[in-house]
Order: sequence, then structure tokens, then C-alpha cells
Amino acid sequence: MLLMTPGPTPVPEFIRFAMAQKSVHHRTSEFEAIFSSAREGLKRFTKQAEVLLLASTGTGAMEAAVTHFCKTRILTVNAGKFGERFTKIAKAYGKNPLELKYEWNTPASIEDIESALKSDPNIDAVAIQICESAGGLRHPAEEIAKRAKEIRSDIFIIADGITAVGVEPIDASNIDALIAGSQKAFMIPPGLAIISLSQKAVDHLDKNGGSGFYFNLATELKNQRKNTTAWTAATTLVQGLDAMLKRIEEIGMEKFYADTRKRHTAGLEALKAMGLFIYPKTPSLAMLTVLHNDAANLRKWMKKEAFVNVGGGQDDLKDKLIRINNMGLVEPSNTAWSINALEIALHKANIRTFDGVGSKVFCERYFA
Repeated sequence: MLLMTPGPTPVPEFIRFAMAQKSVHHRTSEFEAIFSSAREGLKRFTKQAEVLLLASTGTGAMEAAVTHFCKTRILTVNAGKFGERFTKIAKAYGKNPLELKYEWNTPASIEDIESALKSDPNIDAVAIQICESAGGLRHPAEEIAKRAKEIRSDIFIIADGITAVGVEPIDASNIDALIAGSQKAFMIPPGLAIISLSQKAVDHLDKNGGSGFYFNLATELKNQRKNTTAWTAATTLVQGLDAMLKRIEEIGMEKFYADTRKRHTAGLEALKAMGLFIYPKTPSLAMLTVLHNDAANLRKWMKKEAFVNVGGGQDDLKDKLIRINNMGLVEPSNTAWSINALEIALHKANIRTFDGVGSKVFCERYFA
């Protein structure tokens, strides 16, 4: 079965091999060396002052960021399930969120952010997705972060980059907490969350300490500076992450990002050539997202007959979206196979006659 869901992504053989090595105790110099290598690799990758690795899913990192970098009130952007999650986390901790809500295919407005910040001086943090994966949407997160800092220089910007980090270069110069997850572009099994921190965020933790117990970022920072963790580390996942970061550096960051963009561009052109409707107004490079009333049946056929598993939607869009992964080291042949399988599924459903235009256009655009 070809796994082409936008998370979890398939685990490449070289990562499986790295994780299959002899188990290492997390309180040893051997693991400290692996942990140090992974942390330093992440710092080069994100270009942030510090980075923390948590034995958690991305939601744990979202929660930790909200509890540490919002004191009074947080402004949240909800254009999907994960923006909604920021709001729910904030409510759970009494952060009195002000939520800006958008359709799942519509990016956040810089003007709306500006208006909210100017109208409420109690807002001391902003939480936004870079890619809202529920609909494959790309927010102008970097521009929003820059404008928010211009209005209020002491505000903290929390950016969920779980389906964005490793997909394209992210300008984190105005982002204080950039969140990533192992099961997306890093192509490791779920269970490892990453928070890269600005110098402002680091200074805040050093001065004010942390919050809570397990997700206490000040405690983690103190320990991780010594290349260990406050609690039991996800040793196997860290080994896999280290292997992936080294592979990306071998490939070269520019080529890694360029290949992702090229696959996405070719994929979009192929889907449009098949007469399909691209859902979000500003598509993320992380995935190819199509809106179709028969999406559920098309996905079922693709999985059963073409042996390719692609993502669907959630809530009202549960049976109307098809999401094809583009994160990580995706072979172009796998993208071409997925697009071809979708075209055949459309033919089998008597929606359009198969003529091979999908894979033809993809290959022409990608290999041109």
C-alpha cells in the first residue's frame, strides 16, 4: 500500500534502519551525542536561537507554547481543525482567546490581525498555523507575524508549522515559537514534537521560568542545553530525526525545497488538466487538495484497487476532500501514481473519461 496521506508520511528505509539500531539508554553519553547532533541539525534547519524536542505529538507542543507565551489573552486564527485546536487549548487554560474565524479555504487577513491588536491591548500572543492542513491552506503567517510585531513589539507569535516545517523555507525572524512534528516532512513515526524558539522566547523562559510540570519548557531548556531531557526521551525517534536531518544536508536544503515545490506545481497543473477544483485559495506546498462531491468513493476506490491511501477531509468536508501528501522525500513516481489512480477512479465512477492527461501533464511539468 502506497501511503500518500498528509501525515503520517511513510518512513523511508534509511530512517527505519537508523531506528532499528541497538537501543541506547537516554542517560548515557552515547545518546547525548545523538541528541546533540539532532538539536544542532534542527537549529541549522530552523535558524532559530534554540530548539526543544518533546516526547509528544504536535498538540502537546501547541499546548506548551500557549501556556508559556500567553499571560493574559491570545488572538487565535481558526481556518480549520488545528486553528480551532489553538482556541480550545487557550480556553482550557483560561487565556480568554479572541478568535478570528475564516472559511477553511480562506487565508487569514493581515488587516483583521491588525484591527484586533489595535482594539484590544490585553492581547499578548498570537497563534496561527503556517499551513492549516485540514484544507491544505497556506496562511501569510510570516507577514502577519511581522505586522503584529510592528504594532506591539513585545507580543509573542506562536506558529504551528507542523505541516510546513521542512516543506518550504520559513522566515522565522518574527516567530517566537515555531512548532513541528515528526510524522510530517521529517518522515518519522508520530510521537516527537519540536519547538524552535526565538532569542526573545529563550530570554523569557530564562527570566520567568516555566509553567506546569511535564510540558515545562524552562525545565526542558535547562536540560536540553546539556544534551539530555527532563523526562524519558523518545530515543528511537531522535535517532530517526538525526538520520533525516543528515540526509537533507547531504541533498542540500535548496534542492530539498526546490524538489518539493516542483512536485507541487506539477501536481496542481495535472489536477487542473483533469478538470478538478483545487480547494484552498492559497494552497500549501505540503499537499495537493481537491474538492469533489464524490471524494469519499474516489478515495475508497484508490485504496482498494490502486493500493494508494490518500487523505480525506474533516467535519463538513469529511467526504468532499482528497488530500495527497507532498511533504518530505516523496518520489515523483509516487505522486504520478496517485494522480493516475485518481484519474482512473474518476473514469470508473463515470465522472470523466480516462485519457491519461493527469500523469502526462505531471511528468511534462516535473521533468521538463
